[in-house]
Amino acid sequence: MAWRGLPEPKAMRAERALGPVVPPAFPDDAVAGLCVLASGSGGNCSVLVVRGSGEKPAHVALIDAGLSPSRTRKLLSVRGIPLHWVDDVVLTHLDRDHFHPGWRRARDCRATLRLHRRHLPRAEREMSLLQRNEPFEDGFEVGPVRASTVMLAHDSLGVAAFRFEIERGRERTELGFATDLGRATPALVEHLSGVPVLAIESNYCPELQAASARPAFLKQRIMGGAGHLSNQEAADAIHAIEPADHVVFLHLSRECNSPDLLGELHGGADYGWTISTQFEPTPWVWLRACETPGRPRLDRVIRRTVERQSSLFAPADGGA
Repeated sequence: MAWRGLPEPKAMRAERALGPVVPPAFPDDAVAGLCVLASGSGGNCSVLVVRGSGEKPAHVALIDAGLSPSRTRKLLSVRGIPLHWVDDVVLTHLDRDHFHPGWRRARDCRATLRLHRRHLPRAEREMSLLQRNEPFEDGFEVGPVRASTVMLAHDSLGVAAFRFEIERGRERTELGFATDLGRATPALVEHLSGVPVLAIESNYCPELQAASARPAFLKQRIMGGAGHLSNQEAADAIHAIEPADHVVFLHLSRECNSPDLLGELHGGADYGWTISTQFEPTPWVWLRACETPGRPRLDRVIRRTVERQSSLFAPADGGA
């Protein structure tokens, strides 16, 4: 169903109540910016903005929408983005902490919902669609953003991991985004290898997970290869992907993880890093123009993976 351009007084009143919005100030060499509004079992939502010619970004996309529309609106305003600027809502999958049921009733949202075609029947069954909906198979292209995907095992329907290629005139950059992975596969490594900025989950510490009071079935779901990555698994994946500039850690467990544990693993890394939380947005992570962003040859990735002899990886089909 297409948006019909009807007035939205309720949304406009809500945004005015938040006070004046100060758009993000892009550094001179930044093509785009990423801010994780919140990440964890209580809800996941990130915002990707592409630099425009004026104050308003050229494109705004939410990556997952696991917060209520009202909370999303408030957190976006903290980072200088009114909700009505959002062009796209891009879903990794349809779990409640990645797509909040409140969006089903958010008739003031003009964004296009982009979800993998594998998730479409569930979305239709649960009425988890917006007024504009565009399923994709291998990816999509809209404005300055081109996204390609690889599907990985997570629960029954799998999860989409994204490589975003962003062009602004002659400048370009890339972002890798991967969460709820179950395990990292050679397909994921090849797909994301060499991105300047990588956002990836680092969900739990195995020792804390084993010692927790969680029921056995939940521990098995998380640690069984179709749930989440441990801190060490995430670190191994990062080592194989080799992000050029920065890593953003997503989806930390509040009960079975801590920022200090990540600091111990990544303290001497040659990349910068940011840890997201459930409670407040991260600072902007700027995606700067790159002369030669791109993926290394697949044979190099496979050779590096074999040489590491890591038990992290599943067979090379990499799919769910």
